[in-house]
Amino acid sequence: MREFCNPPISTQELADLLTMAGLEVEEQHPAAPPFTGIVVAEILEAEQHPNADKLRVCKVNAGTFSPEGPLQIVCGAPNARAGIKIPLATIGAELPPGEDGKPFKIGKGKLRGVESFGMLCSARELKLSEDHGGLLELPADAPVGTDIRTYLNLDDTLFTLKLTPNLAHCLSVYGIAREVSALTGSPLLTPAFPAVTPTVADVLPVKVEATDLCGRFSGRVVKGVNTKAATPAWMVERLARCGQRSVSPLVDISNYVMFEYGRPSHIFDLDKIHDGLTVRWAQPGETLKLLNGNTIELDGEVGVIADAQAVESLAGIMGGDATAVSDDTRNIYIEAAFWWPKAVAGRSRRFNFSTDAGHRFERGVDAEQTVEHIERITALVQSICGGEAGPMDDQRPAMPERPPVSLRVARAAKVIGMPVTQAECAGVFTRLGLPFTESEGVLTVTPPSWRFDITIEEDLIEEVARVLGFARLPNTPPLAPVTARVRVEAQRSRHTVRHALAALDYQETINFSFVEARWETELAGNADPIRVLNPIAAPLAVMRSSLLGSLVNVLKYNLARKAPRVRVFELGRVFKRDASVQSTDRSVAGVYQPMKVAGLAWGPSAQQQWGVAERATDFFDVKGDVEALLAPRKAQFVPAEHPALHPGRCAAVVLDGVTIGHIGELHPKWRQGYDLPSAPVLFELDLDAVQTRVVPEAQAVPRQQAVLRDLALVVADSVSHDALVASLKADDSGLVRNATLFDIYRPKAPTADIQAGERSLAVRLELLDDAAPLTEERIEAAVAAAVQRVGAGLNARLRA
Repeated sequence: MREFCNPPISTQELADLLTMAGLEVEEQHPAAPPFTGIVVAEILEAEQHPNADKLRVCKVNAGTFSPEGPLQIVCGAPNARAGIKIPLATIGAELPPGEDGKPFKIGKGKLRGVESFGMLCSARELKLSEDHGGLLELPADAPVGTDIRTYLNLDDTLFTLKLTPNLAHCLSVYGIAREVSALTGSPLLTPAFPAVTPTVADVLPVKVEATDLCGRFSGRVVKGVNTKAATPAWMVERLARCGQRSVSPLVDISNYVMFEYGRPSHIFDLDKIHDGLTVRWAQPGETLKLLNGNTIELDGEVGVIADAQAVESLAGIMGGDATAVSDDTRNIYIEAAFWWPKAVAGRSRRFNFSTDAGHRFERGVDAEQTVEHIERITALVQSICGGEAGPMDDQRPAMPERPPVSLRVARAAKVIGMPVTQAECAGVFTRLGLPFTESEGVLTVTPPSWRFDITIEEDLIEEVARVLGFARLPNTPPLAPVTARVRVEAQRSRHTVRHALAALDYQETINFSFVEARWETELAGNADPIRVLNPIAAPLAVMRSSLLGSLVNVLKYNLARKAPRVRVFELGRVFKRDASVQSTDRSVAGVYQPMKVAGLAWGPSAQQQWGVAERATDFFDVKGDVEALLAPRKAQFVPAEHPALHPGRCAAVVLDGVTIGHIGELHPKWRQGYDLPSAPVLFELDLDAVQTRVVPEAQAVPRQQAVLRDLALVVADSVSHDALVASLKADDSGLVRNATLFDIYRPKAPTADIQAGERSLAVRLELLDDAAPLTEERIEAAVAAAVQRVGAGLNARLRA
């Protein structure tokens, strides 16, 4: 980077500057671990060891480090031979620390009877790479006796930057240098791209059919290249420090220019292209074998480069295997294009891979520099592989237009929170290379071709703030009034609901909103769930419309770990299709996203203890928990059906005439299908209804004493508890305040007063008149009226 811009600050200061300007330096470390005493040396002689087949005795010239003449060193590397230059660890040198963290010190040694005065090193022994196939061979012009750290720039520092998606212009060394120049005021070396003189007339026909895919396409033919040439060591080294291994000279050159200037490009084998190239959208059913070996099926939403016979490249992402360069390649076609970011964004993720090219193009790559970068690539190709270049072919069917963006200086000062002047704003834009015009209090910027992140006024305000420096921001307290958001008394918080369930002996669990499609079909009865376009795992393929599947899965997880008792609950959002839902800041069109609360109980009803006999949790245990959760509001439990629950042991929870959820035992076929030893009891309720509560109202203490009367009523088995109680309380006089069932009796065999299909229900009536004491006559009349009502409505009678 310092070759483009070299500010007079230290490496640490540079890292801090970049971080504070929004280019976070996530990691920094030296290019090589610490070691000392390693110098450039030349092997003068290499003879076979007299006592070992795999060892050689070498005479090595270490320059000033061996004033007494060449050093004798025993070496086992297969490439140890006379005439090469290699790293030499002299006596007293320290190699990089090993696994124990301690450096390895070199001393005088003897191998199979022959003395050795040092060690010749491989790249792996210096921890420069994992290559351990032999000695690290240095260029022939490497000066003997020079410290290897100085010669290879091993004291250089590598920065790992964590860039936000808007900083596409910083995805190159030159782009970062441009930022450093703006931040420090140090001069930026403007690169020169001298045009390569064409020596052949060959031009590959190219047709751009999809201008919404490709806005500019540039290319050039180069003939007679030598692909077997070696990539220069300096290029291999720089690529390695960018995390890119060397592949072949042509591929290395393309990658190098991408890291250097942020321009992804592609090099085709010209002789494998049929007739010409066409830039278009793919056709459904077409396939392409990529450079990574994968064969993908394409559709009309993916851009491609095709020849007369087949698709040859995935536009802006990866080239195809059919036209890839190889050792047999002699003629090439260099391509550099501008692909519209929206046409590339997300395409590689559809095929479960990502590339450096796609990462850059979907964020935006300069459309004005395609020709210049091809000139740079051509010059490197000719200097390394030779070849004759053809004329440049440049097509510009749809260049991007950059509308101007205005900055109001007063608005910038208000948003940033400190005073800024128009001159300071103008200075920032000048340093950043943003062309602008000025008027009173307003600067209008025309975004340059490499800045895709400047579209609104706030983008310019951000540039002003970060270039001036966040350190300039004054420490001022906020001036906005703090207003408490008080929850209405008729609504309790979600946290209160969690506390209530925890008090009922349930433990909270949190699960993914993505679930298996099977859960939705079987447990929610949802045949058309909302599918996830890019699931994080194959089973997590759909959005849940019920919490029950997640709780059953939690039960299975606990049972697999021998849990004797499981009681869990979850508060979570579910997702259902609803065409009436519109897009807002809190909703997505067509998707209804209510909050639910659900619980599951399995195993003993209570922890093992001496005071209560052990029994399994049943429907009524969980029903009591639901009643306690809703208290003081009283819900009705109406027999119902639910896809996940036992048809005869399922009830709808009705509150104020509205069904708010269901409760019941898991359906037998799902208990068997999910390999559960016994069926759990589950409930699922609308969270909004659970959060609603009755505001307490003060009532005077009754001045009169209540009267209790017990009735034993014989009714048919089909008569429900709710129907009986409702009939008893339907008293026009208002004396019957409450009716409570306290006993059920069903004889083993029919008796004189209880026939088959009947049962006796013992009910306690509470009678009260606030105005006057109850006389025996009024009590008897009220009881008789109650018996008459249940007799007429439910065919009930007093037990003899």
